[in-house]
Amino acid sequence: MLNEAQRLAYNISQIDQTFQRLYPQSPTGSLSQQQFLTDAQARRQNSLAGYQDALHVQVGVVQGLSVTQSQTNALVSSSQSAAGNLQATQAGNQLVALLTKQVAELTAATVAHARSQNLEGARHVADEQAGRNQLSVFLTTQQGYQAQPVQMFH
Repeated sequence: MLNEAQRLAYNISQIDQTFQRLYPQSPTGSLSQQQFLTDAQARRQNSLAGYQDALHVQVGVVQGLSVTQSQTNALVSSSQSAAGNLQATQAGNQLVALLTKQVAELTAATVAHARSQNLEGARHVADEQAGRNQLSVFLTTQQGYQAQPVQMFH
């Protein structure tokens, strides 16, 4: 399920490229208003996709719980009724394999959740910096707010 991650895949070079563009480390006051909005929307979509991916992984884990429980019961029963060392060892190995599968599912759920939190944190930091940049551009340009007379009643 982790391989099906949306938007920002689990690929270091793709993550680095996306972060350089959408989550800049230095002020970029030269962005157009449209690019500013487009980047903010892309960051928001990345965060939402991260949350959705985490939910998908969690659903997969939860849906597998009943199967895992029945497999565990069968293996415990098999282990208890084993006739000889070989059967007991095989049942024990199968229980270890099932536990390993459960640990892998838990790891996947933890990674997906942490990823969604990291994307949201990066979005928050980038949006804060972008807001500061916009304010700086507004305050330092010569074309800031220009008061003009307004006639309200005729």
